[in-house]
Amino acid sequence: MSITQSMQFTSGAPSTDRRYDPHYDPLVSANPGAGRAYAPTYWVASAGTPPADDGPISADIDADVVVIGSGSTGMSTALYLAQEHGIQALVLEANQTAWGCSSRSGGQGQNASGRLTRSQWIERWGLDVAKKLDREIRTGFENFKALTQEIDCDATDGGHLYLAHRPEKMAYLRNEHRVRNETFGYETRLLSAEEVRRDYCDERDTAGAMLEAEGVGVHPLKFTFGLMRKARALGVKVHTASPVQGWTTVNGVHHLRTPGGVVRAKRVAVCTGGYTGQGLNPMLKNKLLPILSNSVVTRPLTQAELDATNFKSHTFLTDTRTLRFYYRLLKDNRLQLGSRSSITGADAQDPVHLKLLTDAIARKFPPLAGIQIDYSWWGWVDVSHDMMPRIARPDPAQTVWHAMGYGGNGVSFSTWAGKRLAERVAGKDGGNEVFQLPIYSSPLEYPNLFGMVRSEAFAPFRRFGQYFLYKWYWLRDEK
Repeated sequence: MSITQSMQFTSGAPSTDRRYDPHYDPLVSANPGAGRAYAPTYWVASAGTPPADDGPISADIDADVVVIGSGSTGMSTALYLAQEHGIQALVLEANQTAWGCSSRSGGQGQNASGRLTRSQWIERWGLDVAKKLDREIRTGFENFKALTQEIDCDATDGGHLYLAHRPEKMAYLRNEHRVRNETFGYETRLLSAEEVRRDYCDERDTAGAMLEAEGVGVHPLKFTFGLMRKARALGVKVHTASPVQGWTTVNGVHHLRTPGGVVRAKRVAVCTGGYTGQGLNPMLKNKLLPILSNSVVTRPLTQAELDATNFKSHTFLTDTRTLRFYYRLLKDNRLQLGSRSSITGADAQDPVHLKLLTDAIARKFPPLAGIQIDYSWWGWVDVSHDMMPRIARPDPAQTVWHAMGYGGNGVSFSTWAGKRLAERVAGKDGGNEVFQLPIYSSPLEYPNLFGMVRSEAFAPFRRFGQYFLYKWYWLRDEK
């Protein structure tokens, strides 16, 4: 038997430590563990009993399609493979179902994906491509919205308020309002600070806002559990505590080594997002920059506090800072708020990062200064080097696909990415011009420093650059 390709990564003996690891860092950790506990998030505490899974891999087995990762991308990929293509995938999850982004995100389902705005799409790719990309992402949002009506996930269809955190930012919002309405046919509205405070909440850090009607807030873990239930009802197998600790390809068959046995797969879809380890596959090494995002959830607000902050809506909010804050009132009257965090996992527990969020609560909602924080956590966001996702086959000679790089805007689009990824894995992407869009037609790339050629050689310096960029962003946002 000849070996056509070999990729072998060993990460030492599998860990038997099942405790939550607050310092896990995908750029430096050998693996995310095997069966580790969830992060202590509000979502985990309030999601109820997880759906039944199929337990760890316990012997060598064969599979047609393996999906790596059981978050919303992985579970929707498996769901659509079964539902639309008759393919019952096998899902491998290192720890618990939806252990990564889908149990730690802000749950804000926007009509977006990646970090670039629609005006930036036009600058980068031209008007024709931007309009096609808008149709694709808007279709994905509508698909997500329909799923939230089928799945019990505490959905709130209240739109999205994009708040100017300084008066100068209103010019930016006016331009985005014009582009969305005149070029793409939306019906966004510009609001004064007084209108925001009168009709939505008494947010003291805003100079005005743009209201987008398209926006659904969800309980992200309940949502992903719902996708999992749908997929398992169609025969999908979900194996938890089964990290891929080695990957070799022999005569076109992928041998995925887990602690309990080797899974031999004809096709592999990688859906690991911000938790994509450096040693998973060389096609993905150094192609993403994982960035930490911190979140807090307060105790429930009293009626007096609700009156004092004038919360009249569950519409979610983000502000115009580069290192943006995202926040909303949850259905049980708790305030949720998040923003960017430390550079490394080793520094994630530093109290300064929690203080950033509690200070923001006090600044935005003075009556809540010093309010009790019931839940505090952080998670990794998958950022591509051009700030847009990729649902692609990085090497046409290999039967490996991936969907990742959402940059913090994956709550809604991840399910549509899973649907498109399922089409690609099933071989149904030929002849459809939508796959000529840049998010489908090009793979993830290496970093580009200071306008130089993209190269893996720059990868070790990314976090140095991130440190200085964070300092610059803070000065630009606040000063």
